[in-house]
Amino acid sequence: MRAVLQRVSRASVVVDGEVVGAVDPGGDGGGGQGLCVLVGVARDDGPEQVAAMVRKVAGLRVLDGERSVVEAGAPVLVVSQFTLQGDTRKGRRPSWSAAAPGDVAAPLVDAVVAGLRAEGLEVATGRFGAHMAVELVNDGPVTLVVDV
Repeated sequence: MRAVLQRVSRASVVVDGEVVGAVDPGGDGGGGQGLCVLVGVARDDGPEQVAAMVRKVAGLRVLDGERSVVEAGAPVLVVSQFTLQGDTRKGRRPSWSAAAPGDVAAPLVDAVVAGLRAEGLEVATGRFGAHMAVELVNDGPVTLVVDV
């Protein structure tokens, strides 16, 4: 399982002109922070990788004051993105062979969301399998790649 974490001051996902998920920790003018987490599931991922990803996302100290989202009570936007499993080492066309098929990936992404919510976090999501427009303001910028 691979994720790209971006520290954000706001982020949203739009599908067919409708906002389906958003976090706006700075919406009150307080300059808050949250995370936008793009998640790519590999064919051999399972509950072990879900648990490890939840621990990483919840516990990484990437917010101001070296706090985690759990410590800060910050919101998280989780967006499934199979293209993170693309292999670009050969040729000009990415290979998607490492990416889990939708019927495998969807429940694992849902499990990551459920795990983060179990940590007490506010979690918004995109819509699995939809064409999504992800808008965000990367704060810092801070962007990390997490492989578990």
